[in-house]
Amino acid sequence: MTLLRIGACLRAAEIAEHKAWLFDAQRDIELQDFMTHAALGPEREDRIAFAKTALSGHGGRVGIHGPYEGLDLDNKDAELRPLITARFLRALEAAEAIGARQMVLHSPYRAWYENNKLASHGYAEAKLERIHKVLDPVVMRAEETGITIVIENIEDVDPSTRRALVDSFSSRAIAISIDTGHAQLARRMSGAPPVDYFVRDAGAQLAHVHLQDVDGHADRHWPPGEGEVEWTAVFRALADCTTAPHLVLELRDKTRIPAGFAYLQGLGLVE
Repeated sequence: MTLLRIGACLRAAEIAEHKAWLFDAQRDIELQDFMTHAALGPEREDRIAFAKTALSGHGGRVGIHGPYEGLDLDNKDAELRPLITARFLRALEAAEAIGARQMVLHSPYRAWYENNKLASHGYAEAKLERIHKVLDPVVMRAEETGITIVIENIEDVDPSTRRALVDSFSSRAIAISIDTGHAQLARRMSGAPPVDYFVRDAGAQLAHVHLQDVDGHADRHWPPGEGEVEWTAVFRALADCTTAPHLVLELRDKTRIPAGFAYLQGLGLVE
């Protein structure tokens, strides 16, 4: 099986601690500095400048995690939707300024949707229409700047639902992100398929993966090996992927990045 090269999610101020590991092998980096209202308000320009300095000399791929708190992609309030779109566009501007090629946004599909999508006429179609009203301008701008919006599973149960969402845009500027821990939680909580099924279902739409482990009860963001994710199956599926997705450890405790990498390396899965 081909060994895959992985990187990590970090704030710009945390890069220095892992710089040799990240820069020497030009590993993927996802910046977590642009997720909040404050980060995209008065602080934004200072954060952009700091991030550019922290990334100086890095030749690998860079992405950012976009904002998500209170920003529902399918918000039913027509007065609020333009505000959500504007927030995403400000984050996209930050991504462009630092040379990022991806921005992660959260999926709007949860178990409630899967259980109710056929319970009333037009339910699924109305939800998709609202999502497009929020995201169409963002995807259009992403196309212009060469950035890809990647939609991360949160409580998604059926991976094909998010795949259909991405398909509906008919754009290379939107693709799929998989969070391994979220997929495992959905398996335990809602009967979702195994994590490697999420990878295989995404197919050529897969552009990004958050690597984190969980105990099946909470969103732990533990290093691989501390939870119950079936890592060999996940990386076997990733090895078959033809799209070279960004692969990044997304851990709550960043000091555990070396431990998570060492565990996967010890299994013969990564380099």
